[in-house]
Amino acid sequence: MIDLRSDTVTKPSLTMRQIMAAAEVGDDVFGDDPTVIKLERKTAELLGKEAALFVPSGTMANQISLRVLCQPGDEVICERKAHIVFDEVAAAAALSGIMLRPIDGESGRLSPEQIRDAYHQPDIHRPNSRLVALENTHNRAGGKVLDLDYQNSVVAVTRELELGFYLDGARLWNAAIALKVAPAQIAAPFDMVSVCFSKGLGAPIGSAVCGSRESILKARRIRKMFGGGMRQVGIIASAALYALENNYARLQDDHDRAKKLANGLVQIDGIQINPEDIQTNIVIFRIEKSQTRFLQKMADRGVLMVAFGKELIRAVIHLDIAEEDISTAVSVAEQAIKEC
Repeated sequence: MIDLRSDTVTKPSLTMRQIMAAAEVGDDVFGDDPTVIKLERKTAELLGKEAALFVPSGTMANQISLRVLCQPGDEVICERKAHIVFDEVAAAAALSGIMLRPIDGESGRLSPEQIRDAYHQPDIHRPNSRLVALENTHNRAGGKVLDLDYQNSVVAVTRELELGFYLDGARLWNAAIALKVAPAQIAAPFDMVSVCFSKGLGAPIGSAVCGSRESILKARRIRKMFGGGMRQVGIIASAALYALENNYARLQDDHDRAKKLANGLVQIDGIQINPEDIQTNIVIFRIEKSQTRFLQKMADRGVLMVAFGKELIRAVIHLDIAEEDISTAVSVAEQAIKEC
C-alpha cells in the first residue's frame, strides 16, 4: 500500500525500534527521565530557545502554548484555516476560555494590515487582543512556507501593538529545509514555538514546545493539567531523538518527490494543479469528478489519499514513500480519474 494520507502514517524503522527498546528512562513528571532531558535540550538548542518541553501531540503543544501566552477571555488573531482553528475541536475555547479571531489569509499568510485591522483597542465590551499565531509550513495552504522577511514584517506589528507571537511549527523542519536556513532562524522572533517529531521526521509519537525558561515552567504545569504528564516516556523520546538526528536532512527528498508527483498529476485530464505551488511535501489538487469515487478507485489499486475540502484531494510525501511509488501513484491516478 502506498499511503499518502499524511506524513503521520510513517512506521518506526527497525533501528528506531531497537533504540526505543534500549532507551534509558526515568519518571518525566518528576523531571528525571534522562532521554527526555536530552531530547528537550537538543530541541531547544536547535530552535534557539532557552528550554523545551516534550508533549504527546501537536494539538496539546498548541493548546499548552496558547494557555501560557493568554488568559481566559483573551483573543488570538490567526489565519482562518490554521490548525488551531480547523483541526483542534475548539480546544482553545473548551480548555482555556480563549477566543480565536480567524482572518482570511493568502497562502496561509496574514498581512500586517490585516493584523492591525483585527486588533482590538482596549474596550470593556471586547476581548483583549493578546496574541498572533502563525503556522509554518501551513497545512491547508498546501505546505506553503512563511519566509523570514514575511515573519519579520509580522513581528514588527506584534511589537508595535504589544501582542504575543506564537508559531505552530509542526512542520517547521520542512520550512527550514525549503528556505535553506537553520530552524533557529525561523523560530527566533516567536515567544513560543511548537515542533512535531511524528510527521516528516518519522517518530511514532510526540511534539515539543519551546520558549523561555519561565514559559516552559508554566507549560510543564499546564501539560499536567491537560493530562499530558507521562512517566517512563524516554521510550518514545528516544525515537524522537533518533528521528531528529537522522531524518532531518532527508526531508529534501520528500519535497523533491512531492514536486515530481505534482508534475505527473498536471498531465492528467480532469486533475487541476499548478506544480509551481508545491514548496514542501504536501500536494493538494482539484478534481472535476466525484471525490469519493476517485479515492475509492485509488484505494482499490493500493494508493491512499484524502479528501481535503470541496473538490480537493491531498497527498503528503514522507520517508516511507520511495521514488518509484510516485510513478505508481501518478499512473493509478490517471486510471482512477478515467473510471470516475
